Amino acid sequence: MSIDWHALFTVFAVTLLSTVGLVGVFTLGVVGLSRREGGAAALSRTGAYVCFAACAAAVAWGIYLIVSK
Repeated sequence: MSIDWHALFTVFAVTLLSTVGLVGVFTLGVVGLSRREGGAAALSRTGAYVCFAACAAAVAWGIYLIVSK
């Protein structure tokens, strides 16, 4: 039995980067929802909804990749 270390590292790197990126986008969404005062509140709320939609799309794409194989 032999382990393909390059493939294992590639999967690890992609998983790590996508997880950190997805958590970062979700965090931006939470920060956008926390701003309640000022004229930029509506813009930050819209940005938060875009961030949450991007997270939902990434999760849906991942589920699609798992199911389609």
